[in-house]
Amino acid sequence: MMKVLPWMYNHDIIANIKPEYRYDGKEPFEVWQKKAKEKLYELLGMKNIRKADDTHFTIEHVKETDEYTEYRFTLESEVGYVFPSVMRVPKGIEGKMPVMICLQGHSTGMHISLGTPIFERDFASIAGGDRDFVVRGVKEGFISVAVEQRNFGECGGHPEKGVPMCHVSSMSAIINGRTTIGERIHDVSCVIDALIENFDFVDADNINLMGNSGGGTATYYAACLEERIKLAMPSCAVCTYKHSIAAMEHCVCNFIPNIANYFDMGDLAGMIAPRKLVVVNGRQDDIFPDEGVRESFEIIKKMYEAAGVPDNCALVTGEGGHRFYADDAWPVAKELMSK
Repeated sequence: MMKVLPWMYNHDIIANIKPEYRYDGKEPFEVWQKKAKEKLYELLGMKNIRKADDTHFTIEHVKETDEYTEYRFTLESEVGYVFPSVMRVPKGIEGKMPVMICLQGHSTGMHISLGTPIFERDFASIAGGDRDFVVRGVKEGFISVAVEQRNFGECGGHPEKGVPMCHVSSMSAIINGRTTIGERIHDVSCVIDALIENFDFVDADNINLMGNSGGGTATYYAACLEERIKLAMPSCAVCTYKHSIAAMEHCVCNFIPNIANYFDMGDLAGMIAPRKLVVVNGRQDDIFPDEGVRESFEIIKKMYEAAGVPDNCALVTGEGGHRFYADDAWPVAKELMSK
């Protein structure tokens, strides 16, 4: 066996690279931000992901409970690609309501967010990780929307095993000049369009986004480009590349060709600022390690200082592993929203 293996060589490059778009204060922050967004848009292959002229928005069912009204709807976000979402609207609230869009990570599907187990392992996933995002969101007074992400659940998960199936789709996207992350961002934007266009009780000025793991990754990148997102709460996803996706095997849906030459994850927050950001992590998370999260957050703080809003970002660390921490994170998010 050779002393230096290819993965070691490539990791060393990542560990020592200085991203070209790291903000150095030599130009106005707004100028940097515009250029950064244009570069990220390019890297994600967004120009090759086009919204269908008619999304064929369809409400499939409406169900009433004592706590909420549930709507299941579908959208055609690109010509030929249709996906479902489920929205729960809390009862007893008048006027326009805030929205929390919820993105599951690598799980059996969006039903986890709804607290509705289908597969045997869903019970532990929900009970042991606060992954029933929609359930908690409704309790917090938010219209809460579960979106089925590409390659998960009904949109590509294994129908019997329930596992995500990202590999073939993600690699095909790359050779098509696209990325899975870009596709997921596109779908989030289409959901926002649908909510605003079809439900008059939605507060278009208070739309928020959250997710854990792969859902946290999509949340973070979506907030960079989708300016209608007022607060983003990515969990177990924001971490230096050298500590996370470049250090060990991760799903290929996490990868954006050439991005490390331009940005590390902390740099990306400069595209979210001045909007609100709550980064959530687990101190014992072994795939998005705490050390890398804290290194990223130091850069995030600098970006928010450059934007003139140092108090608009927060780091919430739970005393556990790779999961969401609802009781720790929600109070911080609501405090930031109130500012």
